[in-house]
Amino acid sequence: MARHLISTLAVLGILLPFSGPAAAQEKTPIKLGVLEDQSGDFAVATIGKVHGIQLATAEINAAGGIDGRPLELVVYDTQSDNTRYQEFMRRVLQRDKVDAVFAGFSSASREAYRPIVNQFDGFAFYNNQYEGGVCDANMVVTGAVPEQQFSTLIPYMIEKYGKKVYTIAADYNFGQISAEWVRNIVKEHGGEMVGEEFIPLGVSQFSQTIQNIQTAKPDVLVTLLVGTAQASYYEQAGAANLKVPMASSVNVGQGYEHKRFKAPSLANMYATVNYIEEVDTPASKAFVEKWHKKFPNEPYINQEAENSYSAVYLYKQMVERAKSTKRDDIRKVIAQGDVCFDAPEGKVCIDPKSQHMSHTIYLAHVGEDHTIDFPKVWKDVKPYWLGDAGCDLTKSDPSAQYTPSNPPVATK
Repeated sequence: MARHLISTLAVLGILLPFSGPAAAQEKTPIKLGVLEDQSGDFAVATIGKVHGIQLATAEINAAGGIDGRPLELVVYDTQSDNTRYQEFMRRVLQRDKVDAVFAGFSSASREAYRPIVNQFDGFAFYNNQYEGGVCDANMVVTGAVPEQQFSTLIPYMIEKYGKKVYTIAADYNFGQISAEWVRNIVKEHGGEMVGEEFIPLGVSQFSQTIQNIQTAKPDVLVTLLVGTAQASYYEQAGAANLKVPMASSVNVGQGYEHKRFKAPSLANMYATVNYIEEVDTPASKAFVEKWHKKFPNEPYINQEAENSYSAVYLYKQMVERAKSTKRDDIRKVIAQGDVCFDAPEGKVCIDPKSQHMSHTIYLAHVGEDHTIDFPKVWKDVKPYWLGDAGCDLTKSDPSAQYTPSNPPVATK
């Protein structure tokens, strides 16, 4: 009932009330738009993003707000529908007059709303793992990117299991560009692609795909499946006794399939994540404890929830240092290169060239009983590819997305 009420208010764009020190309540609020999928195909992975923003907002407001000003959330349920992202992005920027927007799960949703953010000179945070390449001064990206996830994961899997790799990926920009990254890194490390399939979103039957994998006999299966329907692959593969070691940049860390599905359907999956609730550090344990105190019915804390929580604190620092909520003033702070936060995963910082975030990358391994262990951890992995390739938002703003085959040479 509580979740239904929150979702109903979110669809209506209701402002969530502020309760904090009286002095802060007297000042003009800083308004954050929150456009996330609280229903639809992606809701499993994204409800926690809203909760992460709400938790950080509650903590900041209880401590006096941002420079004495309360944070106020304007929340809409985008319902896993890209047209709603466009509709609500226009609404929060034009009608609600928010100072910043936290928006989007799928890359398709981000690319649907990004031109609108640019049109109205807005400022948006994309707090999601994705395929990388967005060089846009109106965007800050806190999710992990391929050079943080695949450049660590693929060499590890080739060395441990063998050089024959098969990829199955969601058939849209995330899956296609991520598969390109996998292809390139496999080749760089002397591996061989023995198969590659792109699965339309919403597909839930995988018998032919499983047969194709069995025929190809890969050493490593890279799974880049997205959404509730595509996640049904794992139980079907388990029933078919397909025991190829799996590697993923998106599973476990987003949809917590190891918790949702019966063992051993995800056994021997390796996922590079910047955070999941099993991370066993004092900072992570404290985060999990306060999270479940506020959201006792939360089934899991995924990396996107932690990214969203951290993003609010990063925004707080940007505004306080800029003494302004204006995008250009905030970007001058980002350009200094020292906007950092001690997040539950470890210290994170915003790269001034790309406005993407550094991460601690954890290699999460799923056991036969679906417990998690971490055979390897890479600390302070920077989002280096865009900057190295020529994106430098301190000098120019192409507002474009690039890929390994289409690098940002125009910004050099």
